[in-house]
Amino acid sequence: MKRLQHPIVLYLNPAIADFTEALASKFPGDLKVVFFMNSGTEAKELALMMAQLYSGCHDVVSIRNDYHGNAAGTMVATAQGSYKFNVVQTGVHHALNPNQYRGIFGLDGLKYARDVDDIVTYGTSGRVGAFIAEAIQLAPGYLPAVYDTIRKAGGLYISDEVQSGFGCTGSHFWGFEAHGVVHDIVTLAKGIGNGMPLGAVVTTPEIAKVLTHRNYFNTFGGNPVRSAAGLAVLKVIEKEHLQQNALTVGPYLKDRLVSLKNKYEITRDVRERGLMLVIELVTNRQLKTPAKDETIYILELMKDLGVVIGKG
Repeated sequence: MKRLQHPIVLYLNPAIADFTEALASKFPGDLKVVFFMNSGTEAKELALMMAQLYSGCHDVVSIRNDYHGNAAGTMVATAQGSYKFNVVQTGVHHALNPNQYRGIFGLDGLKYARDVDDIVTYGTSGRVGAFIAEAIQLAPGYLPAVYDTIRKAGGLYISDEVQSGFGCTGSHFWGFEAHGVVHDIVTLAKGIGNGMPLGAVVTTPEIAKVLTHRNYFNTFGGNPVRSAAGLAVLKVIEKEHLQQNALTVGPYLKDRLVSLKNKYEITRDVRERGLMLVIELVTNRQLKTPAKDETIYILELMKDLGVVIGKG
């Protein structure tokens, strides 16, 4: 901060170059071009625009119950009513959520994927601009099948890694890698800066060219202080072996949560990928009725014990 607090990205400095190089090295394939911004919402707004420009098509497919942001394009892609304000929202088709516990097809990812194929066939001209999803939510087999559908329709694949990136799934550094599909565009935020307001879009040189036809920049994107913080995060993840820690501690925590499932009627399904875990709380196991009041009580009790957890 003492050396250089803020020039805009038009004036290059070593901090952004060092961070970009380190971050890009974590990605597979040709995902080597990085754009920086302030948040996940901004990252996904840019990702959607780039996909639409590259494909020449505005239709987007996202998944019900996914959250992608609260600006114009990302609010449309979000499929949770509690986050959607009463403004004009067009151009996005919401597919069935391949939820492994509450979904109508259980673990059968291929059956969920047929809904995306139907959306493209009956709800669009046959072409789409993009498919955006949080890979952490998806049932096995879903992503490769949808990838094939979207590719045939001329669209790009956007992976929302805001929640599941940076090794927290343990087995992989990025959540989408567990599905065996390399995405066209990846969006990052939250964990990228460990509290710093920092977001990023990572894509290929070919796709990145769409932004060269006009001027694009972000005032605080690539800020030297935030770039230094982002690089420090990557170094700490490696130095302290945090990805391996997630791979080790996650299954242990899952086993302990499963023991609660077997002990209490309210606890139902437990799912885990590294240190991303969920436990379903229900008032009726057959109907899978969400235990809303009990969940709030548990969140408050955990907070009083010094542990902050979230509900979805």
